[in-house]
Amino acid sequence: MTAADASPLADRLAHHLDPVVRAATAGPATGEGRVPGVVAGVTTDAATVYLSASGVRALDADTPMTTDTVFGIFSTTKAITATTALTLVDAGLLDLDVPADTYLPELAGISVIEGFDAAGGQLLRPARSVPTTRQLLTHTSGFGYAFYSGRYLRLQQDFGVPDIATCRRASIGTPLLFDPGTDWLYGTGLDWVGLVIEAITGRRLGDVMAERLFVPLGMSHTAFGVAPADRDRLTTLHHRRPDGSLKPNHRFGPVENPEVHMGGHGLYSTVEDYLRFLRMWLREGRSDDGSQLVAASTIAEACADQLHGLPMPDLSTVLPPLSNDTKFLPHQSWSLAFARDGATSPTGRPAGSQSWAGLANLYFWLDPRNKIAGYWAAQLFPFADRVSFGHYSAFEKAVYEAI
Repeated sequence: MTAADASPLADRLAHHLDPVVRAATAGPATGEGRVPGVVAGVTTDAATVYLSASGVRALDADTPMTTDTVFGIFSTTKAITATTALTLVDAGLLDLDVPADTYLPELAGISVIEGFDAAGGQLLRPARSVPTTRQLLTHTSGFGYAFYSGRYLRLQQDFGVPDIATCRRASIGTPLLFDPGTDWLYGTGLDWVGLVIEAITGRRLGDVMAERLFVPLGMSHTAFGVAPADRDRLTTLHHRRPDGSLKPNHRFGPVENPEVHMGGHGLYSTVEDYLRFLRMWLREGRSDDGSQLVAASTIAEACADQLHGLPMPDLSTVLPPLSNDTKFLPHQSWSLAFARDGATSPTGRPAGSQSWAGLANLYFWLDPRNKIAGYWAAQLFPFADRVSFGHYSAFEKAVYEAI
């Protein structure tokens, strides 16, 4: 799409999308049946063609949501970490298919936890292999999350393993749940990819991301933390109560001086910044100024199915306050950085499209065929909130109606 085409599309998108974005935050003052605030945007491979905000940053403060609001982007961090790893592949510094203990010796001798004995001790056995970085990227490494694994939850409750929100290294120092390559489970693999990147470069993950992605893409509001100048635009996390009402949580926020830059969930950003990142993927690895940040051939390979028939089981929650159960579409698989559609989705995304989400009800998709991508940012637990996801789905569907 050329710049000349963008203006008519922008007009059509505004006509279709403005009512959808406004509807997401409409409802009674208690919050039941609504989300507190949302920022939503769409980009083509040429430019951002839609950006809008609705609602408030905090229900008890009535500060309007604005398009430059800063969000904790949770697991939408993962695609950025994966892309940073791909730049190292292009540079010949990272081999995705050698055991990751090549770069991180602490992974050598890792164990699988099979349960707990009658006395409450862990039942451990040596893993049959050390995960490769490809397996860490594709969630086939054996690492999981405590909100989707009763074993991991017990490690937190009974064995003192910290919550990943603490950004402590011990929070991901868990045994595996299965042997690498034998199953699929969403988990902390991308946090380990971040440590692989740090081991290879000798620098903190955020610094590597800034050099290789954020600065050349103009993502000036994205980091593992929030700059002082951006703090007054930081949104507030909310919790959906069982009765559907919403409660602000002003205690949740950036971890000061995190021990680990968590490559799986730790970034803060704006919707406009994230659209710049998605646009780079639509442009086959090029920034807006034409710089080739990731090789086009690497982008193409990264978008291909990496599971080769290995199923992606639905995710059953063991912590309902953090996440609802999550069901995948029957045709979905995993690429190197995203979930991948093998057929047209109900909203209109064609086969080959990529997508993912963040725990606080942030969602995005990337459609290389139509050269269009979108990002929907809220700040609300639990994940897969019926109201929030419903409005996001309506937003994505409206985009395809507009084009």
